[in-house]
Amino acid sequence: MTGSSRGARTRGAQPVGATPAKAEPGRYRRWYSTLHPSLQLIGLQLWLPLFFIVGFCLCYIAAFHSPHPHDVPVAVVGQSSQLQSQLDSAVPGVLDLTSYRTADEAKEAVVTGHMAVAYDPADRTIYKASAHQYQVAALIPAMLQPVLQAEGVTPTITDLAPLPAHDEYGTVSMYLMLSWCIGGYMVAMFIGLMGAPLRHRTRMAVIVVGAALISLITNVLAGPVIGAVDGHFGTLFVIAWAWIVSIGLAVNGISYFAGRFVALPAMIIFVFLSMPGSGAAYPAWFMPQPFAWLNNVVVGSGITEMLKRVLYGVGPGYGRGLTMMACYAAAGIVLMIVGKRWWENRRIRRIVTGRTTMFNDATTANREFLLAERDDVLARHGLVATETGTINTISDEERDGLRDVDDDTTTGMFFSAPGGLEAETVTTRPVQVVAGPRSAAEPRDRSRLDSDRRDGRHPEYPGSP
Repeated sequence: MTGSSRGARTRGAQPVGATPAKAEPGRYRRWYSTLHPSLQLIGLQLWLPLFFIVGFCLCYIAAFHSPHPHDVPVAVVGQSSQLQSQLDSAVPGVLDLTSYRTADEAKEAVVTGHMAVAYDPADRTIYKASAHQYQVAALIPAMLQPVLQAEGVTPTITDLAPLPAHDEYGTVSMYLMLSWCIGGYMVAMFIGLMGAPLRHRTRMAVIVVGAALISLITNVLAGPVIGAVDGHFGTLFVIAWAWIVSIGLAVNGISYFAGRFVALPAMIIFVFLSMPGSGAAYPAWFMPQPFAWLNNVVVGSGITEMLKRVLYGVGPGYGRGLTMMACYAAAGIVLMIVGKRWWENRRIRRIVTGRTTMFNDATTANREFLLAERDDVLARHGLVATETGTINTISDEERDGLRDVDDDTTTGMFFSAPGGLEAETVTTRPVQVVAGPRSAAEPRDRSRLDSDRRDGRHPEYPGSP
């Protein structure tokens, strides 16, 4: 091979065995690295409370500050055109009537949640299902009654599915759904934050086991302990476990791409959008856009429908929830397979180019600062950590030297105080010591350390002046 061709193959590449040149940080990053390491870490995590506040306002407050019914589906046995005209004049845009041939069909539509309420002119009865939507069951009949009374009809109200006494307002399904969503995304979030190098099967095993544990805890607390749920323990355990696994797989796949910011997409998808769009607090007919449309895709709606079917025997059934569960789990597996390779390639590029993140630099600086502080505290108490992982007492000669250079005489006070360390026999003991940037047995410049400590910095961490 000629020299020119050999040079062409290596042009632009790092020679094998060469130390990668570290990228020069920008002005802001250089300034930020001069701050106390602990302050750096705090500042780099403040995005989370800021994001939480913004997300809460844009999703929860925006969705729930003024829920208003719109296009609420109402079943009518027989012809509905005349009643629709009357309702359009009284409450325009609120109720949307649908004709059914028989009263049984109309009542079934109410129980399955396809219709808010049903009205049968033959027996002058409004049928509702409080267990499916308590707010709908309370509000919509109250809107129908004045219009019917204006026509000389005084309807009676029949509840096809009343709520049980231990769940008067039907909120158990909402809070169970929230606990499963939060538990599922948090398990996978911490896996993404701390377990990036782990194999797929290890991460999935943690998700599966964690899902079983969360399902067991939530169902034991909600049922036997609190009494909010009566029975159905086995069914609820399986449903909760399956949903938590699906959510965990989805967040696990996202974590490869989001890194330490995985909480951001996880909370958006499984908390901030899922809760308003779930229909658990208010149905989609009461929600503004885009939350009304999100009812079709967010996990909260699938979980809530399955819970209401188990707990109260209402709702459309399990088909839609199982389909959504499978889709989220499949998406998570695909993202996991693709994301692992993407994460490894990105990591290689960072290693080859010598690039680091501000968070990594701050973590390294804080570790070195804490190690130095540990050595200083031990020295002031007449102890020293050695490279072998033991803590030994300092000899009398070394103590005398420390007294001479200690400006604030703190060490002297510890050594000379009645009942101090020199009055006791201090035995050595093994400890877990993380290797610092210098040998723990090397002598220290006490005056320099004390000066740096008073200024809130340490000369050994990167970026310190």
